[in-house]
Amino acid sequence: MMLIEQTTLPAAALPLERFKAHLRLGTGFTDDGAEDALLEAFLRAAIAAIEGRTAKVLLARSFTWVVSGWREGMREALPLAPVTRIAELRLLDRHGTVCVCESGTYRLERDINYPRLAAAGMLLPTIPPGGSAEIDFDAGFGPDWNSVPPDLCQAVFLLAAHFHENRHAAGTGDFHMPFGVLALTDRWRRLRLTAGGEA
Repeated sequence: MMLIEQTTLPAAALPLERFKAHLRLGTGFTDDGAEDALLEAFLRAAIAAIEGRTAKVLLARSFTWVVSGWREGMREALPLAPVTRIAELRLLDRHGTVCVCESGTYRLERDINYPRLAAAGMLLPTIPPGGSAEIDFDAGFGPDWNSVPPDLCQAVFLLAAHFHENRHAAGTGDFHMPFGVLALTDRWRRLRLTAGGEA
């Protein structure tokens, strides 16, 4: 299995000014934007860490998921949530020949934790022996920061602030996610039910 992010977050989508206010930067001083690139990097790192911990995409982006076989014949849990659209399903044989599946053969089962690619009929399209399936999908709470749940917004700010405050110790390799971030993100995490179950 392989997950590929097809679109990246544009700088305009990042809550840079809100993060500055969270840090109380620039109070009484002229804000010349000298630290903007550094603060943007901390925000991107914090967003990536929160998304990795929760398997939730905070801001809308497009992804491709590549699998070599289905866990179940009727449906397949997608690796991220919330999924808003399945754009395309392709089957590739061992030689790389591509077959685009008809959109009527599959559908999206929406779920905040475990969205699924599901068969419209009895079974999902058969993946050729030695081949793979590629699923293009869109995921995210929305296109802007106002779409992100408030507790996840706060978790990003707390973690980005932690990166900012400890930036000189970044090379030590001794990273522990702050307790406040853990507390804010725990309810959004996926649970492993069984060894072969949802993850």
